[in-house]
Amino acid sequence: MAENDTVVSSHPQKVPQINDITFADIRASLGAGFADFMRAPMFGLFFGGIYWLGGLVILASLTVLNMSWMIIPVAIGFPLIGPFVAVGLYEVSRRLANGEPLVWREVLLVVFRQRERQLSWMAFVVLFIFWMWIYQIRLLLALFLGFQSFSTIPRFIEVVTTTPEGITFLAVGTIVGAVLALVLYSATVIAMPLLLERELDFVTAIITSFKTVIKNPVPMIIWGLVIAVLAIAAMIPLFIGMLVVLPILGHATWHLYKRAIEAP
Repeated sequence: MAENDTVVSSHPQKVPQINDITFADIRASLGAGFADFMRAPMFGLFFGGIYWLGGLVILASLTVLNMSWMIIPVAIGFPLIGPFVAVGLYEVSRRLANGEPLVWREVLLVVFRQRERQLSWMAFVVLFIFWMWIYQIRLLLALFLGFQSFSTIPRFIEVVTTTPEGITFLAVGTIVGAVLALVLYSATVIAMPLLLERELDFVTAIITSFKTVIKNPVPMIIWGLVIAVLAIAAMIPLFIGMLVVLPILGHATWHLYKRAIEAP
């Protein structure tokens, strides 16, 4: 591929056809994601490292601002921005599948060019929902724990697990957070790789992503839970597991997308 080429056609394409997804597709996609990581580990570690450093910056900022108690809510919500960080991983998997050379300049150029395409709007959607997650945490804290005092993580955990107000906050926050996570997951799981590969508007891509989840609710939600569990586990300690987990999940999501959406 020449350096001035784009990865998509210059002509708008039709709304893609959605295939049926099974648990076998999920297993195969996860295996293919691991294989892609092993074939191009430096790319995986690079993009995973960006995510890891972003997590460390957030932790440091909260500590400096004396808001260490917000580390847990923010850490739980931090994986919500993972799909946008994984765009470079989608491009690596696309090139590996098509037998194209993995050239750092070309891969990074593709990622950089997304600011001029519909993926830039998807970034806004992702960050907006992440901001909603942070805002609803602050709102629920004010509603349920406004008169509680905690300045450290242990004190925060003690309050939310041993007081009636804290347990209520934890229950309501979990429900609201689950809804936000499901909305964002449904909107991005297919839309992100779709917009990288094809020339579609971001609204059509989001609708396609939602339709994929609705058509295949059980396997797609199971895949979302796999992502959530692995991502949260990888954040202990200090997000370091994301160096490996994010690349594998990113590559795997690309392969699941290719199985879920009919080729043009």
